[in-house]
Amino acid sequence: MLDLTRQYETIKDDVHAAIERVLTTQHFIGGPELEGFESESASYLGVKESVGCASGTDACWLALAAAGVGREACVITTPFSFFATVSSIVRCGATPILADIDPATLNLDPGATERALHRGRSFKLRVVMPVHLYGQCANMDRLARLAEQYDASLVEDAAQAFGAKWRDKKAGALGKAAAFSFYPTKNLSAYGDGGCVTTNDEELAAHVRRLRNHGSRHRYYHEEIGWNSRLDAMQAAVLRVKLKHIDDWNQVRRMRARRYQGLFINSGLVQGGEQLVSAQAPIALLATMPEAYHIYHQYVVRAFRRDELRTFLTQQGIGTEIYYPVPLHLQECFTYLAYRAGDLPESERASTEVLALPMFPELREDEQQRVVAAIAEFYGR
Repeated sequence: MLDLTRQYETIKDDVHAAIERVLTTQHFIGGPELEGFESESASYLGVKESVGCASGTDACWLALAAAGVGREACVITTPFSFFATVSSIVRCGATPILADIDPATLNLDPGATERALHRGRSFKLRVVMPVHLYGQCANMDRLARLAEQYDASLVEDAAQAFGAKWRDKKAGALGKAAAFSFYPTKNLSAYGDGGCVTTNDEELAAHVRRLRNHGSRHRYYHEEIGWNSRLDAMQAAVLRVKLKHIDDWNQVRRMRARRYQGLFINSGLVQGGEQLVSAQAPIALLATMPEAYHIYHQYVVRAFRRDELRTFLTQQGIGTEIYYPVPLHLQECFTYLAYRAGDLPESERASTEVLALPMFPELREDEQQRVVAAIAEFYGR
């Protein structure tokens, strides 16, 4: 699925120098490395503020809390995402409202979102929270209009989308605030956990900085209950090295995605833009919206007999992953939300069909050919 050793070989001298800077200064929490990364990432994303924190999970919570999400508030989002998207809402004391996904992109469907909001006119909606799944921005034009209509803020879960764009703006600059993850598998990754919150609202950024430091702006004086969620200097130093390469790496990911697309089309495994998979057309490719600059954090297809295919590929030494096998509305810990199987059918269908294939900038052409050939062999093509 991912071989980070290949990336490391290309940047290890710069990484060693960055780590040596931290070791020489012995400044491990805050300081110039964190300040440098916050400034450089804000400049890259086209926002006024970037606030480092301990993880993408914490970034979601910090962004929501600083945007005013609390008890009695509601946040509408997708059930087809990583657990942290919804758990961060609950952590704020708020209620998640879940709307189904667009079967073509697997992102939050604006039409389904509007229908869910229409059904719940008594909701005290505070935030619309799209997830830029697999590295493609959700339909921010329509979601922004919905947020405005309901007097709500847009908070992006951009954990998988560093460098992705919607029209001429990068993810992270499309709403009131955004959350990023730098988990080691992400396209911009640390050497451990890490995340950040981005915003153009300086007051919101100051609030995030208090919340990440136990609700304190001055040591030992606490204005509110916060958390310990700091991005340490070592991770910030590594991220500063990698940030210089992110545009090139994202562009190569897009090239690898185009190669996969060509290989699948030539294999006869796919049939037009159809999103239904069958024995005749066992693989369906996800759509890319024309307004989106997709950075392919993951390369995901729909697959007929997905679990059997995955077992076969594992036997061939080909790594795969399922993002995500159980949609969030059917997770045991969220049964109190009272969703049932069948309530969000597109999310449920996707959970039985999606399969992520190997995707990283250093992936070779012969390796991609081998992946698609093995899939074709499984289906007898």
